[in-house]
Parts: sequence; C-alpha cells; structure tokens
Amino acid sequence: MKYTLLIIPLLLAGCEETADLPAGVSMPPPLIVAAEQGNLTEIDRLLQVSGNVDVRDACQWTPLMKAALNGHTSSVQRLLNEGALIDLGDKGGYTALMLAASNNHADVVRLLLEYGANINRIETTNGWTALIWAAKRGHIESVQLLLEHGADPAIRDNNGLTALDWANNTGQKAVADHLLRKRLIK
Repeated sequence: MKYTLLIIPLLLAGCEETADLPAGVSMPPPLIVAAEQGNLTEIDRLLQVSGNVDVRDACQWTPLMKAALNGHTSSVQRLLNEGALIDLGDKGGYTALMLAASNNHADVVRLLLEYGANINRIETTNGWTALIWAAKRGHIESVQLLLEHGADPAIRDNNGLTALDWANNTGQKAVADHLLRKRLIK
C-alpha cells in the first residue's frame, strides 16, 4: 500500500517498484525507506551513522524526494536542515517539489519553496513542471501556492501544453478557472 503513490511517477521515470526490482538490483538504502515512512527517529539514527543525506536508490530517488512524495513535512524539514540538495532529480528529472505538488502536499510544497526549490524546473520525460503536475491532477491548493511564489503558467510541456491546458483537458474546472483568472490579472 505504501507504494501506491509511487506508481505514476515511477512509470514516467522508467523505474520499477521496489518489489519488482530485477535480480542484482539492491533494495533502497535504509535512509530512503525511513524518509518514505516519515520515521524521524530512524532518519536521525541513520544520519548519525552515515551523514549522507542525499543517498540515492536505483532510480536516483533521494530521501527528500520520498519524504516529499508522501507528505512527511517533519521529515522534509529534518532532511533540509541536514543539508539535503533540494533540486536533485530522479532518472526522469522529477524533483521533491514536483512530487509534493503532484500529490497536493501543500505544506511540503510551501516548505520546499521557502528553502528555495526551483519552482519552474522541468522534468525530462514529458516536460512538466510542478505547476503542470498540480494543475493536471486538480490540486488547487498546490496550484495557488506555486502561483503565489512565481510559478510560470506559460511554460509549455513537450507537447506544447500549459498548466491551463492540462487542467482543461483533465476536467479540473476549479484549477482551470483559477489559472485563467491569474492570466487575466497580469
């Protein structure tokens, strides 16, 4: 059940779920597992042992990405305080901000933005930004936060679609209306 949220980003990034890793590919490092679970006690213990806050798994996921994906705000805060590199991307270029926005973890989105996450970073598989992710999935709170912090709604993905286009195409009327109002105000 804990891997349910991972399916879409992992498929887009060309990575398998941990349970389906081919022979010879190791399980994720313990710090990544602890971050995914939001286990602060284990995160602190593992950081004292290794000190490597940006350890990666086979798909290039980091503890910060896993904590952000799963909405573990306290874990994200701890990893950032430890010096986690905020804009690292996985094999598909997905960052912690994109993962948090795509799952509407608004508190994590806010925290990552406060720490200077690249708000307009574009992933490499489809050309999506955190704003496009949030818009296409109907996450109005994350869309609002991203726009308030300067996300560029005019960025087009690899197919020439903007966040507004995605909101319209996926039936996210409230998000589309919000994006349209922001565009008309400018």
